[in-house]
Amino acid sequence: MTLYTREQKTTDKKILPLKPENIPDELKVRPQWVVWKAVWRAEGKKLDKVPYSAESGHKASSTDLLTWSTFENACEALETGEYGGLGFVFSSGDPYTGIDLDDCIEQKTGEIKQWAMEIIQYFDSYTELSATGGGVHIIVKGEVPNRRKAEIEVYSSKRFFTMTGHVLGAGGD
Repeated sequence: MTLYTREQKTTDKKILPLKPENIPDELKVRPQWVVWKAVWRAEGKKLDKVPYSAESGHKASSTDLLTWSTFENACEALETGEYGGLGFVFSSGDPYTGIDLDDCIEQKTGEIKQWAMEIIQYFDSYTELSATGGGVHIIVKGEVPNRRKAEIEVYSSKRFFTMTGHVLGAGGD
């Protein structure tokens, strides 16, 4: 197990630095924020993002609102350099659903794969690059049961998304 901060290399990708100004204000005002640490899992050959409470520094839970924080407090905790980024927790108490499209960006060209582009265009909502830049997160209003199928994951509660502020089509992303 190896821990990485937001500026460190993770296998063949870097964790994208946060662009907080691009995150929607309607998410920023909700006290559903955590910070996270990147952990390389050699056995699974993947990077896990482990949530932490910005308030206590202990591990956070996507089902325990007492471990969540305000956006401002999470940003302050991120500035310590101990964490890889910010995360937004989806809860049954909010109107949001997150759609996670994994491995949908061609590594060599940076182009979004056709299947993912169709989903992005269909929802026409807030869309940003994932923390390592290899996937896309879409946030929409609405609630659906949590589900996972291949490269597509959908969550309305009990999960968090890493947030980057690297909005597709904004500032060269």
